[in-house]
Amino acid sequence: VQLVESGGDTVQPGGSLRLSCAASEFAFRTYHMNWVRQAPGKGPEWVSAVNTGGDITYYTDSVKGRFTISRDNAKNTLFLQMNSLKPEDTALYYCVRGYGMSYWGKGTLVTVSS
Repeated sequence: VQLVESGGDTVQPGGSLRLSCAASEFAFRTYHMNWVRQAPGKGPEWVSAVNTGGDITYYTDSVKGRFTISRDNAKNTLFLQMNSLKPEDTALYYCVRGYGMSYWGKGTLVTVSS
């Protein structure tokens, strides 16, 4: 299993970023997928999830209306569009496979700061 995140950067509050996760070496289209983040000095926090078909999505309350999860099964890629970013969104963002969250990527760093 390979999960490689990209797209993290430093942005100002109110800015936007789009994270990507390239998946390989497993049947991506058959797995529910997640984004999980970990802020400096804190534990992991589940952020969002999407079902295998991409038509059912879930979000933690703090990102509802600002973040959008999506997937492209033809390209084995998971996305997270993040708008109206806040300093509290600063974290390492991980792409995580399945309900059991058994496989994690290495993460991509998002820093929201003025």
